[in-house]
Amino acid sequence: ASVDRYVRAADGGVEAVATVGLRVPTWAASPEGTADPELAPMRVGTINIMTVLPVAMTDAALVNLVMTVTEAKSQALIEAGYPCTGTASDAVCVAVPAEGPEELFGGPRSEWGARAARAVHTAVRRGAEAWRPGDFR
Repeated sequence: ASVDRYVRAADGGVEAVATVGLRVPTWAASPEGTADPELAPMRVGTINIMTVLPVAMTDAALVNLVMTVTEAKSQALIEAGYPCTGTASDAVCVAVPAEGPEELFGGPRSEWGARAARAVHTAVRRGAEAWRPGDFR
């Protein structure tokens, strides 16, 4: 996937960087047997999100935070007018310090989950609004 075009956003100490390629937008739960034009041949255009937080988190909080980031991505896409939850090849990465007091929850109403959600939403929304299919070949 081409990652030379990206959007950055920050909120309260959380930073998000997103590449937003929407060549083949799709729903996460497509009906069985639905043709997926992204799989053959593989077509470039994906959403990759890197979110960095300045606080340590428990494993459970990290899992919850990945869900929060994914929900914020889907919300941004739908608000930008794309009838999808993303593409079939999207990736999410959350980075936090290995040491320090650990946050126990990463949901959208937790302090750090809310900040991550807003940063990701902003980055993905800006990227989706700027998407031009010819940008990725």
